[in-house]
Amino acid sequence: MRKKLKLLSALLLGSMLLVSACSNSDINSNKEAESSNGEVTELTVAFPIFSALPKDMSLIEGAVNEIAQEKINVKVKLIPISFSNWMQQTNLMFSGGEQLDLMPSIYNYSQSVLQGQLIPLDDLIEKHGQGITEALDPAYLDASRVNGIIYGVPTLHEMAVVNGISMREDILDKYQIDTSKLESLEDLEDILKTIKAGEPNMTPIIPSTVGASILNNYKTYDDLNNTIGVLPNYDNNLKVVNLYETDEYAEQLKMLRRWYQEGLILQDASTNQANPIDLIDSKRGFSYLISAHPAALTGTAVSGGVEKKVETFSQPPVSTTSQITNTMWGITVNSKSPDKAMEFLNLMYSDKDIANLLIWGIEGKHYEVKSGNIIDFPKGVDAQSSGYYMNMGWLFGNQFLAYIWNGTDPELWEKVKEFNASATKSKALGFTFDPSMVKTEVAAIGNVITQYALPLETGSVDPDNILPKFIASLKAAGVDKVIAEKQKQLDEWAQKQK
Repeated sequence: MRKKLKLLSALLLGSMLLVSACSNSDINSNKEAESSNGEVTELTVAFPIFSALPKDMSLIEGAVNEIAQEKINVKVKLIPISFSNWMQQTNLMFSGGEQLDLMPSIYNYSQSVLQGQLIPLDDLIEKHGQGITEALDPAYLDASRVNGIIYGVPTLHEMAVVNGISMREDILDKYQIDTSKLESLEDLEDILKTIKAGEPNMTPIIPSTVGASILNNYKTYDDLNNTIGVLPNYDNNLKVVNLYETDEYAEQLKMLRRWYQEGLILQDASTNQANPIDLIDSKRGFSYLISAHPAALTGTAVSGGVEKKVETFSQPPVSTTSQITNTMWGITVNSKSPDKAMEFLNLMYSDKDIANLLIWGIEGKHYEVKSGNIIDFPKGVDAQSSGYYMNMGWLFGNQFLAYIWNGTDPELWEKVKEFNASATKSKALGFTFDPSMVKTEVAAIGNVITQYALPLETGSVDPDNILPKFIASLKAAGVDKVIAEKQKQLDEWAQKQK
């Protein structure tokens, strides 16, 4: 126990220890009492990184602690973990009872909740989260509720996406192709045929990533946390359907099969291991579908000396639960000081200095302000030599507080805010499916989807022959049971919203 507990009577100490063994809510109350004296509270904050460990991480930690100690009497230990080891290492921390106060859930928020790794935050947000509630649209916080309870706080980024496509701009210019009036996937066909005729060695459309289908980033439905039961047009009067039995899916497969046979799709798309950017830059590919947002839509992206233009289809941007909860910060069950953890989390969403330290590093060492809110490397520093250049603003709470890197649209944050505000909200926004009642079926269905979806959605096989087998296998694996359970939960959720 902390030294401050020595100030309490032996009787109170014994009762606190007894109560601490009983319930999480009582634990939280006791931990709050523990941090009530003048001692500095030490927190452990873990997060994934996608590159090498920044050599100046300890300097960032020290600078963050200067602010955190002054403002909330807290010191943090930053624990960056390679993304490839993230799940394994954090699970070991949980099972070993190691101190872990704050961590993000990335594309596995509902799983983290169901595994009991995160604690409820409603009361903590009310007490210590004023900066969080001021920064976030209430709908975004509500979207994080699981069975009515908030377990995580969404990071501020694009809270919606719109279907789009990334294309080589030089080829668009060469053939004077107008892409401004794209309404649906079908409208791409003439463009792809033009590319095929003029550039026979360049595949008109390729998958967006290794192991993905052509349809990977093109959706006209809310996937309701997974694609086993979806909500067409983000509404459908909250009627859940089997995506793979819909007429739209069947028609898309027929079109993709035709494109494949005409050479418009990468011929080894279902087995390709080449990075799509490399295929585009080396003139082997022309385009791929993307989930677009303002960062992708502002200006022209350049890699390998090749400029790419992003165009969106005419559907409006849409917010779904999955989009909002893809990156969530939560306080873990291992936390020894939940109240102080929430106070620090609140700083991540409200304190500009904390935000810029975590996102960009130390001014004068890792960046310098060029003008206004635009920053760049200091003289003699670049991405390779910098001691802190992770370019992961989307991870650290409220990136709208952060500077914008030179070369990026200076108005990006305002455009993202406008984009978020303009988005259509799925009728199921805020619903989170709990698959625990049908986990055996979900696992079996996942294996079936892995077997059939990729070859079908790259046009590699004949849907007239394979789609019926796919659907039959889904039914044998229990898809109707899963959809019925999802419908039941969605109906119950909808009833509570009234």
